[in-house]
Amino acid sequence: MKKLYNIISKLFLLIVLFNPSAFSKEKIKIGLIVPLTGEYSYVGESILKSARMALSKINDERITIVPKDTKANPIDALRVSKELSNIGINIVVGPVFNESNKYLDEVENVTFLSFTNKIRNNPKNVISGGVNAISQINTIKKYLNENNLKNTIFMIPETEYKREIENAIEKSNLILKEKFIYSKDPTLLTKQIEDLTRYKERKNNLDSEIKRIEKSNILNKKEEIDELKKKDTLGFINFDSVIIADFDESLKSVATSLLYTDVSSKRIKYITLNQWFDKTLLKDTSLHPIYFPSINKKNFENFKQEYFKNFKSVPNQISFLSYDLIGLTYYLLVNNNFRSDEDIFFKENKFKGKIGIFEINKRTITHQLNFYSIEEKKFKEIF
Repeated sequence: MKKLYNIISKLFLLIVLFNPSAFSKEKIKIGLIVPLTGEYSYVGESILKSARMALSKINDERITIVPKDTKANPIDALRVSKELSNIGINIVVGPVFNESNKYLDEVENVTFLSFTNKIRNNPKNVISGGVNAISQINTIKKYLNENNLKNTIFMIPETEYKREIENAIEKSNLILKEKFIYSKDPTLLTKQIEDLTRYKERKNNLDSEIKRIEKSNILNKKEEIDELKKKDTLGFINFDSVIIADFDESLKSVATSLLYTDVSSKRIKYITLNQWFDKTLLKDTSLHPIYFPSINKKNFENFKQEYFKNFKSVPNQISFLSYDLIGLTYYLLVNNNFRSDEDIFFKENKFKGKIGIFEINKRTITHQLNFYSIEEKKFKEIF
């Protein structure tokens, strides 16, 4: 009998070792905390639908999601996170807004994959899953190196996001000619950019040169003066590229001010951060070309088509990220024999998602992004 017992014990051990899921059919539950009611419910609903699309694509009955409503505030985010923790869930996708991360360090046994792209001052158990500034600047750095652009000015607005950008510049080891902080106040902006570009000095250079030739006795005086009068300024620009850390109308305002000071995108490279393929930028042809890092455009368009086919509505940008974060979590769980009780986000790893390649290392996520230009009223892929 004892011999038989030993044989049975060994067989059971072999089953456990080589097929960890064989002794348990319990589903792995992933929490999803998003605003499902209130002002931002449309964002949460889109994320939830996208997450369900991802589960359908994964097609593995061992994994399920448990959604909870944060109502887009930190108090409710904490409350529902505790509810998820109490039923044994220790991986949660969300919350959406950075403010909602505020109290999540109180739920110590749960790891949160937040949608935020901010990486500074997050609780220790919150991992930024958004397309953060480090990922974007690393991609810009690649473009600068490939095009031998060595005199870059980084233009950063005076906002709370400034520290995030400065931190990313430091971590990416980006070498700059200058870091230039500008005001969001349009009445101050023009003067600041005039100073940056030495506009008045170059304007005076032009006036002085015209006067000098007018007083000279050269044969082709009139032709030279006519050519000079076609110019706005005279003199070299001591930088070859600008990175403008801005968006929407503020970005256009900065670029227009550069254009006004005779520093056009034909003379230097205009580079900005991820614009999510903002179609309004296609219309401002006087500012083209503009360059920016971003997610994989083709995959984004395919995702929107599939989403519309399923739900007859247009997804928001964050829902595209939720699709990948569910896939990423599943991938890491599979590689960890479906054990979610260990820190699966600490080991160095890579995951190819729809956005691009996710790189995971020591509870930090960065993305390998694509790079695009806006020119001829089109978005063009550079790499």
